[in-house]
Amino acid sequence: MPRQFAAPAINKTGNAPIAAPQTPANPFDLTGKVALVTGGNGGIGLGFAEGLARAGADVAIWGMNEAKNEAARARLAPYGRRVLVLKCDVGDEAAIDAGFAETLHHMGRVDGVYANAGIGGASGNFDRMTLNQWQQVMRINLDGVFLTFRAAARHMVTRDGGGVMVVTSSMGAMMGTARNEHYGASKGAVISLIRGLAVEYARHGIRAHAVLPGWVETEMTDKLFANERFSAGVMPRMPMRRWGQPADFEGIAVYLLSEASRWHTGDCFMIDGGYSLF
Repeated sequence: MPRQFAAPAINKTGNAPIAAPQTPANPFDLTGKVALVTGGNGGIGLGFAEGLARAGADVAIWGMNEAKNEAARARLAPYGRRVLVLKCDVGDEAAIDAGFAETLHHMGRVDGVYANAGIGGASGNFDRMTLNQWQQVMRINLDGVFLTFRAAARHMVTRDGGGVMVVTSSMGAMMGTARNEHYGASKGAVISLIRGLAVEYARHGIRAHAVLPGWVETEMTDKLFANERFSAGVMPRMPMRRWGQPADFEGIAVYLLSEASRWHTGDCFMIDGGYSLF
């Protein structure tokens, strides 16, 4: 049977095409937009947040470490944008719903949600992994993304203007993550989630994407990169010959919230210095 294709663009009623919006003079200007970044008080999340603030967006940061939250607020202050920091456990349904409500109370709206909060889970051999170890990783890396995006979708469909949902996945979703299968599984699952959201919510003007970082210098990877054996084995496979930095993720954060990406959805962005190609 021939594959059936739906109309390329439909409105919220599903009956008529949507007129293309006018292109602004500077499609990368985020003035007037509000972004929420979970785990935005450090690492890649702070890279996202700094790029967004630099481009003119107001930013809400959720993180569990209140000292790091305040340090992130101070770092973003020079950009002159509104910055809200909240302590929020993304694995807790009630905390997510309360946090989103408080974010809306202070910021008025949310145009982009970056579900970046995540944890590592190295546990030794897979056959010795406990159910508790598996569930701890899934609680944050998968359940937390579900709860965050569910709250975002409920908000975005009730207003005009659409929005974007972005998840931080990992190149570990595409490669064999020996002795860390629960981490790889969680990062692979969110890619499938993103693809479903991109299709389901396109009619509301809501887009969805995944960012797949490679080897990036953050608190989570400090001990790994300090291992000379690891560095000697990995760096020769790095075409760009350096580790990634949180600042390397500013540009993709801005693009995905901007009008420049308004007809781009359901994508996976591998940002890894070419590691996965070599």
